Amino acid sequence: MNQPFLPYGAQSIDEDDIAAVVATLRSPYLTTGPKVAEFEAAVADYVGAAAGVAVCNGTAALHATCHALGLGPGDEVVVPALTFLATANCVRYVGATPVFADVCPDSGLVTAETVTAAISPRTRAVLPVHLTGRPVDLAPIRALTEARGIALVEDAAHALGATYQGQPIGNGQCSEMAIFSFHPVKHMTTGEGGMVVTNDPKLEERLRRFRNHGMVRSPEALQRESPGPWYYEQQELGYNYRITDIQCALGLSQLKRLDHFLLRRRQLAARYDQLFADCPQVHPVAPGGHRSQSAYHLYSVLVDFDALGRSRADVMGQLRAAGIGTQVHYIPVPHQPYYQALGGKQQDYPGAADYYRRTLSLPLFPRMDDDDVDRVVDALSRVLGD
Repeated sequence: MNQPFLPYGAQSIDEDDIAAVVATLRSPYLTTGPKVAEFEAAVADYVGAAAGVAVCNGTAALHATCHALGLGPGDEVVVPALTFLATANCVRYVGATPVFADVCPDSGLVTAETVTAAISPRTRAVLPVHLTGRPVDLAPIRALTEARGIALVEDAAHALGATYQGQPIGNGQCSEMAIFSFHPVKHMTTGEGGMVVTNDPKLEERLRRFRNHGMVRSPEALQRESPGPWYYEQQELGYNYRITDIQCALGLSQLKRLDHFLLRRRQLAARYDQLFADCPQVHPVAPGGHRSQSAYHLYSVLVDFDALGRSRADVMGQLRAAGIGTQVHYIPVPHQPYYQALGGKQQDYPGAADYYRRTLSLPLFPRMDDDDVDRVVDALSRVLGD
């Protein structure tokens, strides 16, 4: 009997989500309406932050943080060598320079030691990534940034619902800002969408202007006397990074089930861990220490394909033929032609190269059942044993 294809990640949409979107479609506001503010407040409250500023996607959220910090030409920002392109690209968008920090070869995460090695007198910010949902050990990195007067911004696109030292990622205990993504494969979705959370009212104000062309309308923020209710001012260069009420209606509905989504991801990850204990070729990436709890955006394993004499591409192809989707997260950014043309050298980041050489992301999403996990583990074990 043919079994359904298992992608590495997928959204979970129910009738309540559909009803929430339909209700907004029937409302007077499709964008810049009340659902946006309601969604911002709900997510900020969930993570324990003072404010949230919703934007059209996670990349826009990263771009907005760099703008809010006033980064520009001559400034450097430390980013992981292993991450999605957006983490480094957002620094380039404002004319600043991303400087890559190597990562631990077994976790893919930056450490205080690798960040220290990347800091220079021009460093203005550090942008660690909570890869796959596992929190970076933030406290020692925060100590570094505070001692040097450097900002810390968390790329938490993978980590909504994760905790660090018993506190929610995004509550601002270790950073000026954190960003989340609501892409369909993330913990909850708005279709596309992102958010910056912060406890700093001045940063919040800059973020709000930036997502709307740099415009302000409120009388107290105007630089000139208003001639009438139509009046607005562009006070800086911004972008159209607004999110819609339709998306936020979906997000508010999804947020009601976020705790369930997180619990199910952790249950599935625990089953993977249990089954892989009997598979010596496969090593699950550890969820992390320092009193943290992973949000398990991804379930990634490390396989020494070279030692097994196997091609990762061939293994992925055989799994796909068996109806199982996999992915690789990520190619180190300094390996990319664009960044190599700017002076990036692969050999400077051995930890990232080692992690990349061995990593493989397996299916993980809340609609999976335990039998799906068993099927993935059995198939991967058979393919590696062939």
